[in-house]
Amino acid sequence: MRYEEFVIEGRNPVLEAFRSGKTIDRVFLLKGCQDGPVLSIARMARKQNTLIQYVPKVRLDQLSAGGKHQGVIAYAAAYEYASVEDMLTLAKERGEAPFLFLLDGIEDPHNLGAIIRTANLSGAHGVVIPKRRAAGLTAVVAKTSAGALNYTPVAKVTNLTAVMEELKKEGMWFVCADMDGTLMYDLNLTGPLGIIIGNEGEGVSRLVKERCDMTAAIPMKGDIDSLNASVAAGVLAYEAVRQRMGK
Repeated sequence: MRYEEFVIEGRNPVLEAFRSGKTIDRVFLLKGCQDGPVLSIARMARKQNTLIQYVPKVRLDQLSAGGKHQGVIAYAAAYEYASVEDMLTLAKERGEAPFLFLLDGIEDPHNLGAIIRTANLSGAHGVVIPKRRAAGLTAVVAKTSAGALNYTPVAKVTNLTAVMEELKKEGMWFVCADMDGTLMYDLNLTGPLGIIIGNEGEGVSRLVKERCDMTAAIPMKGDIDSLNASVAAGVLAYEAVRQRMGK
């Protein structure tokens, strides 16, 4: 299901969005406001596990398109989120070993959209993103994915490392891109696999990296030290594709 509205301003419109079951990625509330409708929105947001940010009026004014936010602005997802279980089911239906992308703090919506596009074209069964410090399924992500969001499920989870531990029980292995790792051509990237791509600036976080089974180094010959996150995802994904095709 696709949503036509991505930014929702005003108390009643946001309340109705929650009541109608729309997926709200995050809600910005006026700091210190104790009005009944604002407290109701906060309760609904917590119930639906929506990220709440309390901000000063000047920040809401900056985010507002029409200037009539009434102390409330919500960001609705462009598409419905899936579950990780949906992805495993999809792999089973295709008769394939699960192949997932897990993104550790990708905050640039263009990068997220490009990675979802790569995930679709490389045959991945889904993309997992964390709730915090990450882009959600905004209109920019939908556009950058070039339609891939219609076909590739995306799950939003509270704790990426907890999901990794659960998937390990299902037999999955995890590889992250890191310049100090083993040359990616020397790794076995077949079978049930999760590719971890880290934050644009900081890379993969320590806790996530500790739970990876393999660390892949992408060979680089130039004068700068790293690839764009979405490009790194594409390079590593297609080495996995090559191996999985038996080439």
